[in-house]
Amino acid sequence: MSDRLIAKQDDFEELCGEIRKEGIVAFDTEFVSESTYRPELCLLQFATPNRIAAVDPYEVQDLSPWWDLCIDADTVVVAHAAREEIRFCLTATGQLPQKLVDVQIAEGLQSTSYPLSYERLVYRVLNKSVHGRETRTDWRNRPLTERQIEYALDDVRFLLNIWDRQKQSLTALNRLEWADAEFERLLQETSAERSGDTWRRLSGIHKLRPRELAIARELYLWRDAEAERRNIPVRRVLRDDLLLDMARRRPTSESDVLATRDMRRPNFKKMAGPIAKCVQAGLAVDEDELPRRISSDNRDSNRDEHVIGQLLGLALANRCAELQISKSLVGTSSDLRYLVRWHLGKEANSTENTPRLSKGWRADVCGELLTDMLDGRISLRVADPESDHPLVFERD
Repeated sequence: MSDRLIAKQDDFEELCGEIRKEGIVAFDTEFVSESTYRPELCLLQFATPNRIAAVDPYEVQDLSPWWDLCIDADTVVVAHAAREEIRFCLTATGQLPQKLVDVQIAEGLQSTSYPLSYERLVYRVLNKSVHGRETRTDWRNRPLTERQIEYALDDVRFLLNIWDRQKQSLTALNRLEWADAEFERLLQETSAERSGDTWRRLSGIHKLRPRELAIARELYLWRDAEAERRNIPVRRVLRDDLLLDMARRRPTSESDVLATRDMRRPNFKKMAGPIAKCVQAGLAVDEDELPRRISSDNRDSNRDEHVIGQLLGLALANRCAELQISKSLVGTSSDLRYLVRWHLGKEANSTENTPRLSKGWRADVCGELLTDMLDGRISLRVADPESDHPLVFERD
């Protein structure tokens, strides 16, 4: 146990020295997210070509030697479904990893399966079986058992071997640059979660009018600051559905706020005063400074656009099956609908707004195919109903 679980600062710094020399490391974390503003980091796991170890952050107080490695330009960090690891890095350093590899994404660029669980990925690439994750474990409890440590280390044990094989395969397919682009996209999307416009992602926000949006923004920013101050999940300050209800009803007094039945719960009731002040602040925003209405991914009520998007989806699925690449990684239904609107001139045409399917490696995969279909230059027919890609696209 002592060799595999590091609980002393000197031993941890020695491990970081080994990682620096190797220049590559597999990385994973265990955390609990139910009761805090941000997930609580409970364990860090590392694997180099020569060593595997877990680090107890409750005992090792200064983790900065690792975070410095994570963001430097010389250390490749290999992970699976790395979004949470990126978030921890951002919280610790305010910066993004520079050389991140996500093997889940890499696999989707050379097969039709995405996202694959770690267990399925290990079996597919290495033909090895690993345990199911300890989803019910409270990783805050100490001491950790031998079994918990073994489970945790399995999450990094095979990552370097997997990436080595994926890298060879992606290189042979001339897709390694695709992988680099997708790793960077993951980093940027995760970083964008902390931008000042995250309130725009609330479910149902697109139904609000500009004045209601101003109120929702005030409530969201207040809620986030309050949750961070108290280190509790934002939903315990104010649920999303109640936030939107406040924006619609516009209560300007505590009694008006408490007119909503669920607001009488003790944990919400005491927030009535601050909520009323947020509503008042939203109502005071000048007309010319109100937020613009937010588009919905499902706003294309025009049936013709919907049908065209579905047709393009068939073409995209067929193309992805032909190239052995995951359709969900290439483009979503929302991406297809946006491409239709863009091509028909219903979206502002600028370089910044260019559809994702028309940029980078996605343009190589399907951009010309989809736009030629929209221009009526391509017809399709069923060639082999038994094939994984039964459609044939022919230029007129």
